[in-house]
Amino acid sequence: MQTTWLRHKGWTYGFRTTVLLYFVILIVLPIAGVYAYSFSEGWTPFWESVSDPIAWKAVLLTLKLALIATAINVLIGTMIAWVLVRYRFPGRAVLNSLVDLPFALPTAVGGLMILLLLGPNSWVGSIAERLGFDIVFHQPAIVIAMVFVTFPFVIRAIQPLLEEMDPSAEEASYTLGASRATTFLRVILPQISPGIVGGAMLAFSRALAEFGAVVLVAGNIPAKTLTASVFIYGEVESDNNLGAAAVSVLLLTLSLIILWLINRVQRRGGRS
Repeated sequence: MQTTWLRHKGWTYGFRTTVLLYFVILIVLPIAGVYAYSFSEGWTPFWESVSDPIAWKAVLLTLKLALIATAINVLIGTMIAWVLVRYRFPGRAVLNSLVDLPFALPTAVGGLMILLLLGPNSWVGSIAERLGFDIVFHQPAIVIAMVFVTFPFVIRAIQPLLEEMDPSAEEASYTLGASRATTFLRVILPQISPGIVGGAMLAFSRALAEFGAVVLVAGNIPAKTLTASVFIYGEVESDNNLGAAAVSVLLLTLSLIILWLINRVQRRGGRS
């Protein structure tokens, strides 16, 4: 009887309507509102806001540092996913759980941890200062904050593919005399590449928008350590909502393009 009730047309229609309303109110309307507001005074004010040297340099800096953080996460994340799936060792379950810690922690807490561990008063920061370079309030700290926040994406995208991989092709490669490196590059890597690409795109998109961790460790110097998200916050604080919306549209458009590409990669991976 419960199954019959769930299949009732009224219940199905109500459920779909609720989901669509939820999607429209929480996602579509805010996105449409940002686009509408950014162009509310025409193309010229929008272009002036976007082409402002401080804004443009903040966007370019964010893109550069997000790419660096994504490259680090692709390399380290692939290695960690491989270890978690292929090896059994004491503490593996704890390590596997800690991978999701950046999802659970407020990003500001992550920024505070970086500040305490790598700041001028820490032993790592003091050693770096004696060697002639600084971490906190410079670009390395921003990259570290982005890496911390986006850490789980690549790992969690690769793990299911490694777990579902048919071992016969790998065993056949070893039987034919291929080395571990050759087997990984020619047999394993093509099978996990959709996860690597999808996870990398998610990590890059998330790094572009990071604010909480970055604002504590960046220093926020224009053209040097001022990222796009912190620039947007500053524009809102300065009551320049149009400038904030214009830069937000750039980041939002880029994120939407990335999500579309992720969907394409996942579809191709599913067909293959």
